[in-house]
Amino acid sequence: MTPPETPVSERPASETPAFDTTPLDLDGLESELLHAIDTASDLDKIEEVRVGAFGRKGRIPALMQEVGALPPDARKSFGQAVNRLKDRVGEALEAKQQALAGAALAEKLAQERADVTLPVRLGPLAEGRIHPVSQVTDEITEIFADMGFAIAEGPDIETDFNNFTALNIPPEHPARQDHDTFYFPEGADGARPVLRTHTSPVQIRTMLARKPPLRIIAPGRVYRSDSDQTHTPMFHQVEGLVIDEETHLGHLKWVLEEFLKAFFGVERVKMRYRASHFPFTEPSMEVDIGYAKVGDEIRIGEGDRWLEILGCGMVHPNVLKNVGLDPERYQGFAFGLGIDRIAMLKYGMPDLRAFFSADLRWLKHYGFAPLAVPTLAGGLSS
Repeated sequence: MTPPETPVSERPASETPAFDTTPLDLDGLESELLHAIDTASDLDKIEEVRVGAFGRKGRIPALMQEVGALPPDARKSFGQAVNRLKDRVGEALEAKQQALAGAALAEKLAQERADVTLPVRLGPLAEGRIHPVSQVTDEITEIFADMGFAIAEGPDIETDFNNFTALNIPPEHPARQDHDTFYFPEGADGARPVLRTHTSPVQIRTMLARKPPLRIIAPGRVYRSDSDQTHTPMFHQVEGLVIDEETHLGHLKWVLEEFLKAFFGVERVKMRYRASHFPFTEPSMEVDIGYAKVGDEIRIGEGDRWLEILGCGMVHPNVLKNVGLDPERYQGFAFGLGIDRIAMLKYGMPDLRAFFSADLRWLKHYGFAPLAVPTLAGGLSS
């Protein structure tokens, strides 16, 4: 059996409604809330009014809770009066929020006004820089392309055959040792792939894939276990190869001389050939160029000092045999030089390690403008 409802007048003080239920009380609450809305000065203040009026513990939800405690004949009229109060306060609150939001936006736009008289940022085409290795590679490519050389490329991870055996490098050669070369673990066939120690494997791949006459250069990254001021574990080389039936050392000398004159932008260059030994060439030579040092500047083509610049020679007959070419019919020459080293020499960079340090200050100083594309007609160093 449902217990009789306790009259409102007999309830404890803690259970009596927060507000009287007469229309006059609702009118007073409406006036109070509308005044608070009207006097709210910013969005934070209007939010406080909204929470006080419509929040979970707000004044209007508290009134709605009182409807169930009223006598049945009073519930309808009181509920309708509270709903009218809710609608009027809600409309006033929304209008005030929109007005304050518009005023806040206008104030923000006024404070964040763009000054069109400020200088325009230059952007990546003016501020960006091409790395010296990329620029010098393009310079070298431009010169040899003009002499009829094609560009050949190959993978950084090579087979032992392409990197050593085909190039006439014997098993006991120091270059095959772990202290000089980066090897991968043995595969299922027992072979150990290697990070190429030079770009000569590209020459082997080219000779295996194509028949003479061949005239190529092979620029790219190479890897050796070495690191100091003039050596890094990864660096860049370019190698050249010419194979046909009539090539001789005179052709090699002319190619190198023309390349050095074009690269350094001089009319003449002094060159000295010294006997050397490379397993893949016979005879083998190292090439020095004459220079003069004036202060901190190195001037190519002047003076009586000598600087080693590259290695070269005639392709060894065993290398030709290893790629299926008849050394009685074909011969050729090969040469190789370090791109990083020759960039240091041309542009006066003292430390090879800075090439790979990712220092933007260094790159801004030594780098090249994005549109400074090297051409023989326009100038390699423009």
